[in-house]
Amino acid sequence: MSQRALTELLYGKAAHADPIGCVEDLSADLAAHPVVGFPHSIGQILWHMNYWMDYELRRIHGELPKYPEHAAESWPPSPTPANPQDWDHLRKRFAGLLAEYAGLAKSSPQEMQRQVEAERSRDLQVAGSLEAVLWQTVVHNSYHVGQIALLRRALGVWPPRAGGDTW
Repeated sequence: MSQRALTELLYGKAAHADPIGCVEDLSADLAAHPVVGFPHSIGQILWHMNYWMDYELRRIHGELPKYPEHAAESWPPSPTPANPQDWDHLRKRFAGLLAEYAGLAKSSPQEMQRQVEAERSRDLQVAGSLEAVLWQTVVHNSYHVGQIALLRRALGVWPPRAGGDTW
């Protein structure tokens, strides 16, 4: 796929919801509100997405961050966000991380094929190029933005101000 498609999907074009639009108009209270039957709030999901985007960026930049021993380590330890300032920080961090990924999506074809080092031997068994890491991030984000859209529906606040399918 093209670099243009990668950038468009990072920002939720085509069949993907706009990830920033899905969180920009929510209050901290709604973002932290639990929905019966769902394990995580919108704020917790956004925290988790930030965690993994930050983790992968560190790998891309040559660091070898320790892979979490348990999946629970990639989720916040308590209800998130605790207050409006925390929620604003989470959203700004999310937008900043997406912008960094969009910049990486414009890398040269040679840079896109550069192998990204991994801390775990299991990661060496799957595609580990910059391009592969970017696509994995798009897919991971798309999955969780879908969850956010579902939670917004359950909370009665869909579509977001930025728009979204209502069927």
